[in-house]
Amino acid sequence: MHKILLVEDHADIRRLIRMTLEFEAVEIHEAADADSGLALARTLRPDLVLLDVMMPGRLNGLDLCRALRADAALQHVPIVMLSACGQAADRHAGLDAGANAYLVKPFSPMQLLDTTSTLIEAIA
Repeated sequence: MHKILLVEDHADIRRLIRMTLEFEAVEIHEAADADSGLALARTLRPDLVLLDVMMPGRLNGLDLCRALRADAALQHVPIVMLSACGQAADRHAGLDAGANAYLVKPFSPMQLLDTTSTLIEAIA
């Protein structure tokens, strides 16, 4: 079973994502901010990270993405950025930070499933 780390500050969005993925063969772990997401990623060693861009705290999603890419034990983990910011510059910032994919909220459940499945299959 693949482990997905979901780092998102809004509980309702975490619940919707969990509901979308619950029928897949995945184990979902959640963090409400980037600092706890980084700590959890280091202990969990997820197979995929779903990462909100705008979060409260010391780090935002772009910072966390860069930190994951800089960590030798986690740099290979696929990262999907999730953001309400959908301008070309926002997408470029996410991809430049090291994300494998960038989904703009609100995204469809099928889009999320397709993206996660493609990235997980690529590492299997």
